[in-house]
Amino acid sequence: MRIPARFNGPPGSGNGGWSAGAFAAEIGEPSLEVTLRLPPPLDTELSVTHEDVRDGSGNLIAELAPTHRANFSDFPGFVPFAEAVEASRSYPGFTEHPFPTCYVCGPEHPDGLRIFPGPLGDGRMAAPWTVPADVELATIWAALDCPGGWTALVEGRTFVLGRIAVTVDELPKPGASCVVAGRPTASSGRKAMVDSILYGESGAPMAAARATWIAVA
Repeated sequence: MRIPARFNGPPGSGNGGWSAGAFAAEIGEPSLEVTLRLPPPLDTELSVTHEDVRDGSGNLIAELAPTHRANFSDFPGFVPFAEAVEASRSYPGFTEHPFPTCYVCGPEHPDGLRIFPGPLGDGRMAAPWTVPADVELATIWAALDCPGGWTALVEGRTFVLGRIAVTVDELPKPGASCVVAGRPTASSGRKAMVDSILYGESGAPMAAARATWIAVA
């Protein structure tokens, strides 16, 4: 498999959430834990097994492990769409963004998901999301990635995704108006642990993620 250049995160590498979701789709696992060991390379042939992902030189890109289905009640609570729209107006990435061309949350990506999470005032962040026509499993993993990460990024340090465990119960329909919410859960040294959840138009949870982000210099 390859990660097309369109699905970038930091310049020159794949968006962590999309890449991890593509690995999950490749082995047919909607619930999976992915630990990134190297930045996922773009437009590079990768070998994916149920245990790991490697490039043509044998370099370890990611480790894969089974995970239990998430209990959605343990994740951030429902946020009405209008409230998410209002929060999004204060998206910190509009004024300062470490990776402004990120496929998920980059204001300068010409064809991205345009998920711009803003603060709710209680530590959570939320964003409205209009589901694209080409939605697939990797799209949902990507949508869950940055809204959680931004709860760490507001600390003023730059973080990148290190590990993410996702449960997807259902894919939203193209054009659906959804909400993604994230919250911080813990931090230790360079690590920030975060949760995120996707709510469909009915308000029912459809997917959730637990992730660890790593601060970089």
